[in-house]
Amino acid sequence: MKKIVTLGEIMLRLSTPGFERFVQAESFDVVYGGGEANVAVSLANYGYNTYFVSKLPNNEIGQAAINHLRRFGVNTKYIARGGERVGIYYLESGASMRPSKVIYDRDHSSISEADVNDFDFDEIFKDADWFHFTGITPALSEKAIVLTEEALKSAKRHNVTVSVDLNYRKKLWTPERANEVMSNLMQYVDVCIGNEEDAEKVLGFKPGKTDVTSGDLELAGYKNIFEQMKEKFGFKYVISSLRESHSASDNGWSACAYDGSEFYHSRKYEIRIVDRVGGGDSFAAGVIHGLLDGRNFKDALEFGVAASALKHTILGDFNMVTVEEVETLLKGDASGRVQR
Repeated sequence: MKKIVTLGEIMLRLSTPGFERFVQAESFDVVYGGGEANVAVSLANYGYNTYFVSKLPNNEIGQAAINHLRRFGVNTKYIARGGERVGIYYLESGASMRPSKVIYDRDHSSISEADVNDFDFDEIFKDADWFHFTGITPALSEKAIVLTEEALKSAKRHNVTVSVDLNYRKKLWTPERANEVMSNLMQYVDVCIGNEEDAEKVLGFKPGKTDVTSGDLELAGYKNIFEQMKEKFGFKYVISSLRESHSASDNGWSACAYDGSEFYHSRKYEIRIVDRVGGGDSFAAGVIHGLLDGRNFKDALEFGVAASALKHTILGDFNMVTVEEVETLLKGDASGRVQR
C-alpha cells in the first residue's frame, strides 16, 4: 500500500445551520477540516496509507480533531501535541447570488507556532511515495514557513514525489509575501496545482482574459502561463481547476493540465452546490490518486474533476466518496437516480 504524507492545519469548522446568516444563527454545526487534512481523507477513502502531519493542543478539542481524522482512516501517529489552541473558522453558506463567507480565528494555533524539532521528518518520509502541501500552511506564520521547507527538503532526500496546491488566502498574507515565499518553495515541487487567482497572486502569472464570475475562461491564456511556469520551475505537471461561478448555488467545473508537450482540457460538469468548501482539495486528491494509480495525466485529471464534482454535493470539508463512485460518474452516469 502506497504511503502518502500531508502537512498542514486541521481546524474546527463552525457552520451556520442550513443557509442561515451569522447574525441569525443561534447554534453552529461542528466538523473539522483543512486543506491538507481534506486531501488525506480523500486518499484514505481511495485505499492509500495516508499520514497527516500537524500539531494540536493536548486537550479534548485537539483530541476531537484527531478522532475525526481517525474515523476516516487517516493515520495520526505523526501529529505532535502541545501549543495553545486549535484554529477555528466560521462558515456562512451562501445561496443563489449571495456568496458564502468565511471568518478565520486561527492566530497562535498550535501548528502555526510549531518548531521543526517537534517532528522527525526522516522517520515521517521513510518509505513514503508522495508528499502534499498547500500555500495555506506557510502563510500561517514565519515558523510555518521554516517548517514547510524543512519537510520539503526531507521529502526530496527520500526521493518522494511532491505536489502543491497553491491555495492563495488573502486573509493570511499579501501577494508580495506569498510570491516571495512560495517561489522559493517551488524548487522542491513536481506537480503544481492551483487556479487562475493562485497562479497570479502566488507566482505572478496571469492567464489573460479570465473572469470566473461571467464564466469567460480563455484556455489559450492558461496554456501560455503553464508553459512559463514549467520553464521557470521545472514542474512535471502544471494543473488548474476551472470554476465558472454562475452563482453561489450553480457552478461550471472543469480543469486543464500541461505535461510539457500537451495541453489538455477536461470534461465540464454543471454542478448544483451543497457545500463547496474542500472542493479544490478533493480535486487535488483525485489527481494524485490518478497519477499514483498509473493513469496518464489526462485520465488523472478527469478523475480529479469527477471526484471534486461529487464533493460539491457533500456537506463538510471531506470528500467521502469511493473510487467506484467516481468511476461511475466518469462513465457518464450523472443521473442521480436512487440506487436500490
